[in-house]
Amino acid sequence: MQLGRIIRRAVNAVLPPSVFLALTGYFCWQATQGAHGLKSYHEQLHLLDEAHESQANAVTEQAAWRRRVAGLSEGALNADILDERARAMLNLANPNDIVVPYDKHAQLF
Repeated sequence: MQLGRIIRRAVNAVLPPSVFLALTGYFCWQATQGAHGLKSYHEQLHLLDEAHESQANAVTEQAAWRRRVAGLSEGALNADILDERARAMLNLANPNDIVVPYDKHAQLF
């Protein structure tokens, strides 16, 4: 009897705190490493930064294409500029042409 009572007291004294410690440990681990924890949050922030960067690149490319397409409208086409671009693309020059060098990264249109 005495041994059973001692064991029961020990279990009653140890079991609730150990269960609460285990639950606390579980929730702390989930808060840091779980699917919705801090680690996942930082990964999502990194993915969001990549998405914003990709969106900025897409907007820049879209603006460049809009500018190029706007240059193809009937009012924007100039025969002289068209001839100049054709010669530049074909790497041809007329002996009477004046060649003006420009920076490699400068936009021509």
